[in-house]
Amino acid sequence: MRIDKYLKAAHILKRRTISKELAENQRVEINGKVVKPAHEVKAGDEVKITFGRRYLVIRVLSTEEVKKKKDAVTMYEVIGEGYLEPDTE
Repeated sequence: MRIDKYLKAAHILKRRTISKELAENQRVEINGKVVKPAHEVKAGDEVKITFGRRYLVIRVLSTEEVKKKKDAVTMYEVIGEGYLEPDTE
C-alpha cells in the first residue's frame, strides 16, 4: 500500500492530501529514508512522520485496509513521539 494511502487508512492523518503533502515536503521517512507519496509500505517498516516541530514514529503491523476507525489501531504501534530540538544558530 502507498504510504500516503496508509497514513489515511490507519487514521494517523485525516486526509490523504495531507499525507501526500507531508511526503512531498520530505516529512515522511520509512526505515530512516525520506520517501515520496507513492512509496510502498509493508509490515515491519518503521515510519517517522514530522508535523512541524513534532514527530511520530510507528511500526507498521498490517497494510490491510480496515473500514472502522476503532479497528485502525491494529494497523500500527507507536514506538516513539516527541519534539524536534530547536535550531540554535
